[in-house]
Amino acid sequence: MHFKLIIALVEDDKTDAVLNAARHSGATGATVINQARGEGLERSPTFFGLELESQRDVLMFLVEEHLSRKILETIAVTGGFDANPGAGIAFQIDVDDAIGVAHQIQQLADTVEEEL
Repeated sequence: MHFKLIIALVEDDKTDAVLNAARHSGATGATVINQARGEGLERSPTFFGLELESQRDVLMFLVEEHLSRKILETIAVTGGFDANPGAGIAFQIDVDDAIGVAHQIQQLADTVEEEL
């Protein structure tokens, strides 16, 4: 079984919605890193040195490769990435090997069979 790692940087108020949508699309779990900070094309406005932007969360999903595109697109729609500049980004990278997912492989195999 081959995996992809989806990394999404989302506004912290959309984290739960994105997690739920990804799970509904086939993700079996996620890792959340809270209070990340980033910068886009334009610098964030400040007030006496304090940023006025909301905090971001980094969400990481290790997903089966046949489900990855559907999950990635669901994350983008739920997070409003294309509709709202600065709302967040998501991307996927190939994973050469993964350990600790043996308990999920049977469930993933059944899900992938249904999808194909």
